Formats: sequence, structure tokens, C-alpha cells
Amino acid sequence: MERIPFTREGYEALKKELEHLKTVERPQNIKAIEVARAHGDLSENAEFHAAKERQAYIECRVNELGYKINNADIIDIRKLPKGAVVFGARILLENLDTGETIEYQLVGPDESNIDAGRISVSSPLGKAVLGKKPGDEIVIQAPGGKREYELIEIV
Repeated sequence: MERIPFTREGYEALKKELEHLKTVERPQNIKAIEVARAHGDLSENAEFHAAKERQAYIECRVNELGYKINNADIIDIRKLPKGAVVFGARILLENLDTGETIEYQLVGPDESNIDAGRISVSSPLGKAVLGKKPGDEIVIQAPGGKREYELIEIV
């Protein structure tokens, strides 16, 4: 079985979503199916079909989250070596073309959210910065062309 890397925060978010699906979403949808079924003719009952589609989504997501939780490899980032970029590290990069600085945290693929400053260790930038030290330059091929960064700091 493949282990899936997570920070403690990412793992807890998965557990919270799973609990919400099981205790809130699933029961609400069961009631919606019952109400729609009471309207009669199911072959032309849009509410019933929508609720059944929602049920399929919920069950699929419950199974997916259960799999990820059961196969999670929770990495305690406090115990990881310092001095070089590793999973869970927060880094400060400078774009050498624009001078702009940006902070990211390297996380597992299931936790990545670029808007929240969380990039996957399996992304092109994530792969490029792993093992780097402050002062190192990083070059990646992005869809928009070559990008060059300097690792300013491991925060």
C-alpha cells in the first residue's frame, strides 16, 4: 500500500471533512431522498435524481477520505532536519526576474493550495526546492516559460 504524506494539520482537516460528511451531509441527503421519493413517479423526479447523484458523490468522497486517512503518513515537521528544504518546510523565495518574494510551505499533494501558500512536494517547484539551502538558485520550466528563484530563507 502506498503511504500518503500529510502534515498533522492536513490529516486533521481530512478527518474533519470525513466526520462532517458522515454526520451532517449523509443524513441530510438521506432525508432529501425520502422527501423526493414521497413525490411519486421517480422516473421524472428531478429532486430524487439530484439527491441520488449527491448520495453517490458523498459515498465516493467518504471512501476516498477513508482510504487517505488509513494510508496517511503523518510527518512531524518539528523532527525533520534543519538547514535544507524538506517536506513541511516553510520557505521564502525571491523571483529573480521580478524581485518579488513569496512564502510557501511544502506539503503532500492532497494538501496543496496555492492560494494558501501550500505547494505540493511533487509539483515542479516543490521537486526543485527539495534539498536546497538558503542562497541556492532554483530554475524550473513552468508552462509560461523558465522561472528562476533564489531560496532566501527556510522559515
